Amino acid sequence: MTPEEFRRFGHQLIDWIADYRARISDLPVRSPLEPGAVRAQLPPAPPAQPEAFEDVFRDIDQIILPGLSHWQHPKFFGYFPSNGELASVLGDYLSSGLGVLGLSWQSSPALTELEELVTDWVRQMVGLSEDWSGVIQDTASTSTLVALLCARERASDYSLARGGLQGEAQPLIIYVSGHSHSSVEKAALLAGFGRNNIRTIATDEQYALRPEALAAAIQEDVRRGFTPCAVVATTGTTTTTALDALEAIAAVARRHNLWLHVDAAMAGSAMILPECRWMWKGIEEADSLVLNAHKWLGAVFDCSLYYVRDPQHLVRVMSTHPSPLGPP
Repeated sequence: MTPEEFRRFGHQLIDWIADYRARISDLPVRSPLEPGAVRAQLPPAPPAQPEAFEDVFRDIDQIILPGLSHWQHPKFFGYFPSNGELASVLGDYLSSGLGVLGLSWQSSPALTELEELVTDWVRQMVGLSEDWSGVIQDTASTSTLVALLCARERASDYSLARGGLQGEAQPLIIYVSGHSHSSVEKAALLAGFGRNNIRTIATDEQYALRPEALAAAIQEDVRRGFTPCAVVATTGTTTTTALDALEAIAAVARRHNLWLHVDAAMAGSAMILPECRWMWKGIEEADSLVLNAHKWLGAVFDCSLYYVRDPQHLVRVMSTHPSPLGPP
């Protein structure tokens, strides 16, 4: 595709998106198609020749659009809110058009410095102190995985430099609410803790994690010779929008030197309103947190913001210096 072809079809695509957003309220919120209906309309083998963009646009209208559930529809209330503003769509378009990577500051200085600045802006907007540093992740699931990796390494005195979890004398234990998002358990499994070392803590009548039940579970694990590692609390659970008592949970975590990660993917964006910040009272005692800018803050999918109070753990666990990225 030449730059002139890109210009022509790009304008056509922008017009299509603008028209789509203008008429989205007239479309059915949920796709009425049966399973397999979209695939049945597409070639079973890859095309041998390129297809004209006019045909691509026709397929978008006739095949793709009827097969979508429209997350930006004013009557969409499934899963979680999404308000991907058209301004953010243009930002996404620019990012793809530039085609650069932020592997390190050296690879694209503007990306690193802009990320640091914008995550700090959001930090201020949601009322977090200057103790927090933020980075962009793709999803809250990834952020929770990163948090548990950092917790694992802090609790094991950075076992990754030795034998990993296999070299530890006792299992490391993760504590979660029965109403935590499924990604929390998945993150614990991906981080190598093992299902037998995940403790599901009882909740109260408001579906919030019970701090006294957490304390009892930790004490029992200590008695058995296990090593408590981390607890994941939630501000706005996906199923019930429950609010865990962060202040009380943090007090328990401090007594046992646990990493406290707060999954605020659902409700964290609401903290831009000072009157909502009671929902995560005690957040300053956490070690890490995640909020999703693609929920309520207008960013397109996917944009999760991961914050840590002590960035040395994140840097020490996640940084890398492959030779192609080293100093010239």
